[in-house]
Amino acid sequence: MSEALLCVENLRVAYPSSRLEVAPRWAVDDVSFTLDAGERLGLVGESGCGKSTLGRAAMRLLPASSQIEGRVRFAGQSVFDLTPPQLRKFRGEAVALVFQDPMTRLDPLMTIGEHCIETLRAHRHQLSHRQCKERALETLDAVKIPANRWSQYPHEFSGGMRQRVAIALALLLDPKLIVADEPTTSLDVTVSAQILQELTRLCRERQMALLLISHDLAMVGEYCDRIAVMYNGQMVEMGSVEKILQSPEHDYTRSLLEAALHIQAISEEEKQGDGENSQSKLQTPNSKIDSPLLRVKNLKQYYTLERNFIAQFLSKESPVIKAVDNVNFDLYPGEILGLVGESGCGKSTLSRTILQLIRPTDGTVEFLGKNLVQLDRHSLRTLRRQIQMVFQDPHACLNPLMTVGQSIADPLFIHKLADSSEAKHQVTEMLERVGLTPVEEYYHRYPADLSGGQQQRVAIARALITHPSLLICDEPVSMLDASVQTQVLELMLELKQEFNLTYLFITHDLWVARFFCDRIAVMNRGQIVELEPTHKLFTTPQHPYTQTLLQAAPLLARC
Repeated sequence: MSEALLCVENLRVAYPSSRLEVAPRWAVDDVSFTLDAGERLGLVGESGCGKSTLGRAAMRLLPASSQIEGRVRFAGQSVFDLTPPQLRKFRGEAVALVFQDPMTRLDPLMTIGEHCIETLRAHRHQLSHRQCKERALETLDAVKIPANRWSQYPHEFSGGMRQRVAIALALLLDPKLIVADEPTTSLDVTVSAQILQELTRLCRERQMALLLISHDLAMVGEYCDRIAVMYNGQMVEMGSVEKILQSPEHDYTRSLLEAALHIQAISEEEKQGDGENSQSKLQTPNSKIDSPLLRVKNLKQYYTLERNFIAQFLSKESPVIKAVDNVNFDLYPGEILGLVGESGCGKSTLSRTILQLIRPTDGTVEFLGKNLVQLDRHSLRTLRRQIQMVFQDPHACLNPLMTVGQSIADPLFIHKLADSSEAKHQVTEMLERVGLTPVEEYYHRYPADLSGGQQQRVAIARALITHPSLLICDEPVSMLDASVQTQVLELMLELKQEFNLTYLFITHDLWVARFFCDRIAVMNRGQIVELEPTHKLFTTPQHPYTQTLLQAAPLLARC
C-alpha cells in the first residue's frame, strides 16, 4: 500500500510566549491524520482552536521560536528536515496556501499581472514572459478574473475579487496539495460555489489534495470527502462527511451541527407552514405608523477612471464605474434590514456612503430627519454616535498598539460619554456580553494576541459601547464558526430589544440573513434588484439573480 501524500503524526505546536510558564500551552495538541492524493479533507472548529496553526505547520510557516513536536511527512519526506532550497521549492510547487486575508499575499505596490509573473518566474525559469502571461491569464480566467484587470492593483479590487486572485496565485504552479484557510470567507455564495467547484474539479483532474480549513459545516459537507473536527487544539473526531453530519459522536461536533442547523432551521418551518412564525421574534415595524429612521433616496456613488494620454486622445468621455446606482430604501426603527449580493456589487460602498465616510455623487441620506449629505464635519461627528459600524475586517477599527480594553473604551472618550472608571465598568460588561471571558485576561490583551473571530467580537463590542440607534454591520460574523455565529447573532437580537437598536446587516451568507433579518434587499451591479420581507424572498423570489443566489447557497440538508 502506497504512503499517504500528507502524514501528520502526534503533532504539537506551542507559540513563543513572554510569560514564565512551566509547561507550554499547546495550540495544536497531539494531532495525527493522513491525506491521500486527490482527497479533500475539511478541517472545522471554533475560532482559535488551532486549525490555521495546523495548516501553517504543514508548510513550516510558523515562527522560528515556536515549540514543535511530532512529525509531518509529505510524499514520504520529512517537512521539518527540508533545507532552505528544498523548502523554497516545496512551498508553491508541492503545497500552496490560500490565506484567510488575501492582503497577506498581495503586494499593494504590484499589479495583479506582476504578481502572477513573479510567482511563475520564481519557480518556472524556463518559461518566457509570453508563456508566463498566457498561463497566468488562463488561471485568472478559471477564477473569474477577466483579462482587462491584468494591470490593476489590489486596492482596485473588492475583498472577494482579491481572494480570487490569491486562489489563482496558489493554482499557478499546479501544486499537489492546497491548504485553503477560510478561502471563501469574504465571498458571496455564487462566487464561493464557483471557486470551490473549480478547486474540487482540479483535485479530481490532477489528483491534487485539498485541506479546506473552514467554520462553515455546510460548505465543508458539500465539497469534502472527510471532515475532521478540532476543539481546544485537539482533533476530537474524524470521519466521512455522511458519518459526521448524520451521526456525530463527540459533544462538540454535535454542538457545531446543532448551531448550524439552528441557523438554517427556518427553511424547514417555511416548507411545513405558512412562515408566519418563522420570524416571530423579529417583528417588522408598521410603516404606516413609524417614520423611517433611515431613508436613502436616489443614492449614487460613481467613480471616474483615470486615463492615459492615448485614451484621452481617442475618447472624450472617461469610463465610469457605477458602484452604487440610484438606490432607494427606508429602514424603520427596530427593524433589521439585510443587504445581500455578490462581492463587488456595491454593498460595502453603500454602507460607507450612508455613513458619509465617502461623499455620494448624488442623492440623499436622511437619518432622524436630517440629510447627512448636507451636514458639516462637526455635525456629522456628533451624529455618528448614533450610527456605528462593524467592519468586515476587524483590523479596520482596532489599533494594534491599543489593548482590547482601550480599543473598546475609545469611542466613549471620543464622544465624552464616560470617565476612566465608568468606561472600564462599561467595557467589562460589554466583554462579557460578547463572550470574551475571563474578562480580566482579554481586557489587557492586544489584537495580535487574538484569533480572527475574537478580534471580530472586540469590534462588535466597540461598535455597541456607545449604544447607537443604528448599527451598520458589514459581514460581522463571516469569520466566526457556526456555534459562535449563533451566540453573537442571538446576543445582537437581545441587545436590539434591550437598547431599541436598528440594524443594516450586510452579509453574503443567505442563511444568516434569513435567521436574523426582517427584510432583505438584494444588490446586483450597484442596484437593489429585489427588496421583500425575508419569508417572501426565500419562498417566492422574483428576480433571476435572487433565484441564482438561493440555488448556490450550501445547505446541510443536501449533504
